[in-house]
Amino acid sequence: MRRQGVFDAVLCDIDNVIRFYDSTHVAALERQAGLEEGTTAALAFAPEVDLPLLCGEITKREWVDAIAAGLAARVPQAQARELGLALAQAPFTADAAVVALLRQVRARMPLVLVTNATVELDAELAELGLTDLADHVVNSARVGVAKPDPRIYEIATTAAGTPPERCLFVDDRMENIDAAAALGMTGVHYRSPADLHAPLSFLRA
Repeated sequence: MRRQGVFDAVLCDIDNVIRFYDSTHVAALERQAGLEEGTTAALAFAPEVDLPLLCGEITKREWVDAIAAGLAARVPQAQARELGLALAQAPFTADAAVVALLRQVRARMPLVLVTNATVELDAELAELGLTDLADHVVNSARVGVAKPDPRIYEIATTAAGTPPERCLFVDDRMENIDAAAALGMTGVHYRSPADLHAPLSFLRA
């Protein structure tokens, strides 16, 4: 039975809320190359490099090419490509506590995952055993628009069948939360599972 109350649907980000990447290998390669830790990620996730991937306009291989090209002035070409590949292939895991909470949410109301991701997301969710976690997955690479563009939120609320003002939106990035709030949603800035306890207190009722 779906709950009627403060919220009628939960919209939730995936990366850095549900899924977390292990950057240990990338950091080790950066140290070997004499680069400051985080250099590769800073280049890779700059909008001009990352957004085409997240909107489905380029492949992950082309993204790695762009990362390598950006690093080529600082390290030899072979090292630049190795760094790009290491970032693209970084292992990931799911936070079991967050997954458990979200499974409880879905038992009460629609749960929609709203994420800036690649076309490989379906396979990655299958790898994590999370293909059944949500009612819908709104993936930027599939819909051609990425957060914080309002259009991706409109797609998500339509999928949920719920007006924005009845949606709780969870994300780790404030610009994405601000965009959701501008449409009338209630936003939660995620930093740890504890940030979900108060907004999801209805699960304990």
